[in-house]
Amino acid sequence: MRSVQRSEETGSPSLNLPSPIQTFSFENHTFYLKRDDLIHSDFSGNKARKFHYFLTHDFPHVDTLVSYGSAQSNAMYSLSVLAKMKGWNFEYYVDHIADYLKANPNGNYKAAIENNTVFKVKSEELRVKSENVLFIEEGGRQKEAEYGIRLLAKEIIEWQKDHSIEELNIFLPSGTGTTALYLQKTLCDEDVVGGQHPTVYTCACVGGSDYLNKQFYMLEADENYHPTILSLPKKHHFGKLYRENYEIWLKLQQQTGVVFDLLYDPLGWRTLLAHRELLCKPLLYIHQGGLLGNESMLLRYKRKFPLITVNG
Repeated sequence: MRSVQRSEETGSPSLNLPSPIQTFSFENHTFYLKRDDLIHSDFSGNKARKFHYFLTHDFPHVDTLVSYGSAQSNAMYSLSVLAKMKGWNFEYYVDHIADYLKANPNGNYKAAIENNTVFKVKSEELRVKSENVLFIEEGGRQKEAEYGIRLLAKEIIEWQKDHSIEELNIFLPSGTGTTALYLQKTLCDEDVVGGQHPTVYTCACVGGSDYLNKQFYMLEADENYHPTILSLPKKHHFGKLYRENYEIWLKLQQQTGVVFDLLYDPLGWRTLLAHRELLCKPLLYIHQGGLLGNESMLLRYKRKFPLITVNG
């Protein structure tokens, strides 16, 4: 298992901030890409943002980190690294772990095991009310996430000013919607070029639009701070293998040379291309990392669609 690179001054991971913004073309549309996937190998993308508060603050009374979610969660892996770095125990609650995964550990699950994660089933009581326990919601959906996402917003604002971009659309796919929400909230509160705040667009990957709206309200009651949710006509089931998702993921890699997440980004790009009016203005797509999870997803896709290739 790779070790965490740390700053000699603080003991925290050496994060590549601000992350670069690059220009690419996909399906004959030029767009800007915020490369949050390059922030850190263990804390890439939105995990570096949502967990930034915990990475940069001390918790002297904590000896155990507790969270919950799926057995292949990107957040789970980053939290396992955080716990190891801080010298904490890490308890992670799941609904179940597939027998195949237990027998053939891979991806985030395997990496978390190597970081001494203790897996528990959700029927056991979560240890959330104890002064020695730090409890983090699934996917990092909590107020502390705003700390790091404000840094993301400020990086975007500075870049926008440096490039004299007066109108800007921002897009990113959502799980809990935490990043999209706090990004839009910060952008609404900051001074921007020409006084016109960028609009944050997103799509619901885990549930439908109603589910994502509920996630927004759990964190922010003022809907003026809520991102704009876009959708496709056909319902999308989280974690299900779709041929069109695999094909657009391969096309993205072929046309841009960038590897995207295989779980969220395909739906994000399918939704974005279904709403091409967003591309009439300068568009910034935020790459939220999650590439370690591709290992397990890619195995599943190759088993189901063995004849599809990058050039197919």
